[in-house]
Amino acid sequence: MSDTSKSRITYADAGVDIDAGNALVNQIKPMVRSTARPGADSEIGGFGGLFDLKAAGFSDPILVAANDGVGTKLRIAIETGRHDTVGVDLVAMCVNDLIVQGAEPLLFLDYFATGKLSTEQGASIVSGIAEGCRQAGCALIGGETAEMPGMYAEGDYDLAGFAVGAAERGQLLPRRDIGAGDVVLGLPSSGVHSNGFSLVRRLVEVHGLKWEEPAPFDSSTTLGEALIEPTRIYVKPLLATIRETGAIKAMAHITGGGFTENIPRVLPDDLGVEIDLSAVTAAPVFSWLATAGDIAEEEMLRTFNCGVGMVVVVASDEVETVRQSLEQVGQPSLVIGSVTPRSGDAVRYSGKLFS
Repeated sequence: MSDTSKSRITYADAGVDIDAGNALVNQIKPMVRSTARPGADSEIGGFGGLFDLKAAGFSDPILVAANDGVGTKLRIAIETGRHDTVGVDLVAMCVNDLIVQGAEPLLFLDYFATGKLSTEQGASIVSGIAEGCRQAGCALIGGETAEMPGMYAEGDYDLAGFAVGAAERGQLLPRRDIGAGDVVLGLPSSGVHSNGFSLVRRLVEVHGLKWEEPAPFDSSTTLGEALIEPTRIYVKPLLATIRETGAIKAMAHITGGGFTENIPRVLPDDLGVEIDLSAVTAAPVFSWLATAGDIAEEEMLRTFNCGVGMVVVVASDEVETVRQSLEQVGQPSLVIGSVTPRSGDAVRYSGKLFS
């Protein structure tokens, strides 16, 4: 009888380690539990995550869903070995899209795909996802870890996130009473957030810079650390202000496309905005990007957030009420423009971004 044992092949031989996957699940369970909130006990391991809308306090809710990724900012995380912040970005890109519609983020699921699973790397990524969920007040109720040899180079991975929120019927944004004369507020960003990184990385490459070198726009930190600063999550201050004042008419999350592409998404077809660029406080990183790449102002404004990660529209007589409410929960704001009748471009600019 021939010995067939030498020809037997296991899943591990093919590059997929089930034991490593189980070890990761066990390691991240405490992180997942830390995101528990009314409506979800945040225990993972089943075939699906559960959420109880009634327990969360809703009576007649409309569900709102969003999904997104982190993009090529992940390359900086991979090349610097810093994986504990991109999970915050992943959550932020989804939940900031929910809050602009007036929805409270309730639950989050992640998808983590890699060529060879490292439990240390995976746990670091999930720690950031859990931190983002805590900042947003939503529960991490499940996810998927996919080990796919041959699809990704060693050490590479990709992330996708899925968030669901809710608002009571009749309370979704934008409101229908947006009108000419309303004021546009800008909420400062924490940096580049998670958009435009293919251009950022191209400039770093062209100038021969290294991630471990001092940042050319901030000598107190390295270039890698400065650029990997996670996306700001605006959910809690905006949710508090919506509920306290009832005065916010519309919001726009300033992601890829900048002011130029994102603000019109929440305006009626007959209205536009005028943005005073001299009122925008652009962080030094944006000035450096513009100079290093000889990037035209128009291109900057449709690629990056340029210092404003969220735009809020309010009636002119509610501006101070809204700004004070935001300030009370630690969220600064700037008056950066106004709503106007649309004539030509939906977003028009005055002043200069960089003086």
